[in-house]
Amino acid sequence: MKPLLLHGHERSITQIKYNRDGDLLFSSAKDTKPNVWYSLNGERLGTYNGHGGAVWCIDVDWETKHFISGSADNSLRFWDCETATTLSKYETKTAVRACGFSYCGTSIMMTTDRQMGHDCFIFIYDIREDSKEPILSVPVKGPKVTAALWGPLDQFIITGHENGDLCQWDTKTGEQVKTVHEHTKHINDLQMYKDQTMFVSASKDHTAKVDR
Repeated sequence: MKPLLLHGHERSITQIKYNRDGDLLFSSAKDTKPNVWYSLNGERLGTYNGHGGAVWCIDVDWETKHFISGSADNSLRFWDCETATTLSKYETKTAVRACGFSYCGTSIMMTTDRQMGHDCFIFIYDIREDSKEPILSVPVKGPKVTAALWGPLDQFIITGHENGDLCQWDTKTGEQVKTVHEHTKHINDLQMYKDQTMFVSASKDHTAKVDR
């Protein structure tokens, strides 16, 4: 097995994601420009230009038609995958820390930082509507969210927090359903298994754990 070394970012990597078919790899970094690569040979296919700050989070839909990226420039951008054109821009009051497409592909969620007197929030948007107003807005009063993903069948959102907590939120009511303390430090990333029966959480406490 020969590893591929992908040269494209000028600052540290913040997140990487495969598309559903596994033939494309998307990456983001603190250098403001997400990239997309052919996973087979490591060739860079393109760059998404538009952000003015570090890009903390990215996701791609199941059809590899749309791509989203959340940034420290207080915005989430909704892109056309093929043309790298910004189709929509969602502006926030603080940095966007986590984002993701729903399982059904009709909604996106994002979380924002607690900064400059503003609370940490979870937002859900219906991308079928030509509106910048969220269909759900949930203030997070406890430790701020550092990672997030959709649960099975879009029934809830799972968030990882700076103190190591994992929380579950109802996507209809915004109610915090469950909280467990699985890590002792900041949770860096959450990734769902392909059949959505379990997920893995990675933390600054030097551990990664599989959770159901």
